[in-house]
Amino acid sequence: MFYGIQDDTVEQTFKSEGIDLTNVDAKLNLSVPALYADALRYEKGSAFSSTGALITRSGRKTGRSPKDKRIAQDPGVVDEVWWGPVNTMLSQRSFEVNHERAVDYLNTLDRVYVVDGYAGWDPKYRLKIRVICTRPYHALFMRNMLIRPTKAEIEKFGEPDFTILNAGKFPANRFTEGMGSETSVALSFLKKQMIILGTEYAGEMKKGIFTVMHYYMPKRGVLSLHSSVNVGQDNDVTLFFGLSGTGKTTLSADVKRNLIGDDEHCWSDEGVFNIEGGCYAKAINLSADKEPEIFDAIRFGTVLENVEYDSLFHEVDYDSGVITENTRAAYPIEYIPNAQIPCVCTHPTNIIMLTCDAFGVLPPVSKLTSSQAMYHFISGYTAKVAGTEEGVTEPEATFSACFGQPFLVFHPVKYATMLAEKMKEHKVNVWLVNTGWNGGPYGKGSRIKLRYSRAIIDAIHSGDLEKAEYKTSPVFNLQVPTTCPEVPSQILDPELSWPTDIAGTYIDSVRKLGKLFIDNFKIFEDKATPDILESAPKL
Repeated sequence: MFYGIQDDTVEQTFKSEGIDLTNVDAKLNLSVPALYADALRYEKGSAFSSTGALITRSGRKTGRSPKDKRIAQDPGVVDEVWWGPVNTMLSQRSFEVNHERAVDYLNTLDRVYVVDGYAGWDPKYRLKIRVICTRPYHALFMRNMLIRPTKAEIEKFGEPDFTILNAGKFPANRFTEGMGSETSVALSFLKKQMIILGTEYAGEMKKGIFTVMHYYMPKRGVLSLHSSVNVGQDNDVTLFFGLSGTGKTTLSADVKRNLIGDDEHCWSDEGVFNIEGGCYAKAINLSADKEPEIFDAIRFGTVLENVEYDSLFHEVDYDSGVITENTRAAYPIEYIPNAQIPCVCTHPTNIIMLTCDAFGVLPPVSKLTSSQAMYHFISGYTAKVAGTEEGVTEPEATFSACFGQPFLVFHPVKYATMLAEKMKEHKVNVWLVNTGWNGGPYGKGSRIKLRYSRAIIDAIHSGDLEKAEYKTSPVFNLQVPTTCPEVPSQILDPELSWPTDIAGTYIDSVRKLGKLFIDNFKIFEDKATPDILESAPKL
């Protein structure tokens, strides 16, 4: 039986998927209060936070399982996909086995939940997504993360462009060909389906849709991007790329600029649009002082995953990582005061690639040529600090192609080429901004002060850096400004910032990082053009 808001395609979806409505109640596009009521009634561990958010647990899995993601070997798709480090093949038969296993499980339940929503704020390019899941928490999560249709739009929603069957409470069969564990996240672009087994982590759905957009959008000439975007009062748009820990969320949050989105975007011939209707922010160590907009967004309608809270007053302990360090908050984007709704804007003026270089050798800011931008975009570099086990303090380089390698479908050069074409057409400035170490590597130097990084971003937006004089850095051949308002000149040149007692090791450290770039890039060389390869570090 159906309950809630629907159109006449929902019943057809259930029939085509094989879900028997004789015994299963389908709850369709429920309101936030109704999903709260079901979560509190049916889900062990769910509770209200003191600010009204829904506290919930994702079960044994508290993060994504990228090694368990598979793409079906569908005709017409096999020759397109970048198989290897990211995308693993799954036979069509194994996909069907997983699908049948998910449906068999759904047919044993008393109730399932359906959420209809859009991926992409531009109506010309958006995809209609239908989610069928077993937990009200998952339904509320996807209600927040997808773009929410009006009641009239739901009633005329029509056949979905892609369907998610989330049977994550039920494990995959480990003996099915192609399975690596009891967890399986399987996509079929031919059948336009994603099947989830063996994980209840909600982020799999969000990032699954991002992978879907990375397939369909480039085929329509639209570049999908793992980035945040904001826009200034003069309608100047900035894209921020950066891996975890580089400051992407912090530096793109600017009270003087409107937020288009914090994570997933597309760049079409008309401009940039957000893929999502919400934000999925890290909650660990969250405070009203550090990130007031996110802190205030945690209210009624927000999902709080895997956080510890006081059982008497239900006040959340954001500093606790007892359950996981990957605590999260999922909320509608309109909960951010300076969000620009609808989340669309014109073409970028600036692109900022953020890195946290713990080797302490990259400049705090440098301007990239088009070919350098492609090289650094494909490289997707940052560094994380090694643990203190056995006294090790050596930084560890981390590379993620296009700053989002786990979600790519095609070869990274395809996305980089599209980026270069759009940069050239719209005369976009590209900057590499290092928010990592200065005055020496981790353990000897110090992290670049946030106020300096903010001053650099402000100088990019004001045009001051465009007018500065530049010098060329060694090995990486980056164009480095000699002055920047509110930033000491010696900070801008890493070599000058290193103390004399370790200065002799500076060039050795630059060469060491350069070699790591070169070694990482070897897997992309077969598709890279000569000008991209020419932008590699020169040892």
